[in-house]
Amino acid sequence: MSGQHVVGILGGFCWESTSLYYSRINTMVKQALGGLHSAELLLYSLDFAAIEEAQHKGDWDGAAAIMGRAAKSLADAGAKAIVIATNTMHKRADDVAAASGVPVLHIADATAAAIVAAGLKRPLLLATAFTMEETFYKGRLIDGFGLDPVVPDAEDRALIHRVIYDELCQGIVQAASKQAYLDVIARYRDAVDCVILGCTEITMLIGAEDTDLPVFDTTEWHARAATDFLLKGEV
Repeated sequence: MSGQHVVGILGGFCWESTSLYYSRINTMVKQALGGLHSAELLLYSLDFAAIEEAQHKGDWDGAAAIMGRAAKSLADAGAKAIVIATNTMHKRADDVAAASGVPVLHIADATAAAIVAAGLKRPLLLATAFTMEETFYKGRLIDGFGLDPVVPDAEDRALIHRVIYDELCQGIVQAASKQAYLDVIARYRDAVDCVILGCTEITMLIGAEDTDLPVFDTTEWHARAATDFLLKGEV
C-alpha cells in the first residue's frame, strides 16, 4: 500500500484540460515520492456537450445533478476528496460535495491562497463569462481571501469566452487568439498586479512566459492542492 489518500477527478469539461490534471498530479507525486510512484486517482470523465448545453440554457440544477451522480460514484469507489476539473462548474461545488459526501478541493481557494502567499491582491480574472460575471467565484476571492479581482469589460469578456468554447475546448490553439489574450492583459496592465488564468483551458494558450505580470494558472494550483491531499489527507 502506498499510503496515498485517493482523489477523484470529475473531468471532461473539456477532456483536454482534464488530461493536464492527470499529467501534473502524477508528475508531482513522482517528484515527492520518487522511484516508480504515481498518483492514486479515480477519474469520471463526463460528456461535456451535455454540461455545455445545460450551462447555456441556464439549467444549473440539471448540470449539478449530472455532476452529483458522477461524484457519488467516485466516492463510492473510494475517493476521499473530489477535484472538479473546471473553474466554471465550481458554481455548484457545494452540490457536488453534498451528493458525494466527501470534500471538494476548491479551485478558487487553491489559487487565491497562492496569490495571498505571493503578497499580491489585485488579479485580472480571465475566464468564461459565467466565472467573470457571476459572484460564485469572485465572491470567494473577495470574502475568503481579501482579494480585489478585476474583470475585463464586456467586449473583452465576450472575446475571452468565445475563444474558450469555440477553440480551446475543441483543442484548437491559434496564435491570433493568443495575441488577443495578451492584448487584453496589456489593456489592464496598470490596474492589476497579477493574472488569474481562471479557466483550466487557458493554460493551453498563454503562460507565465508571455507577460511580465505574475501569472496564476488555476490548473496548476488545483493540481498542487490535489497532490497535497493525496500525500497528506488534509483539506
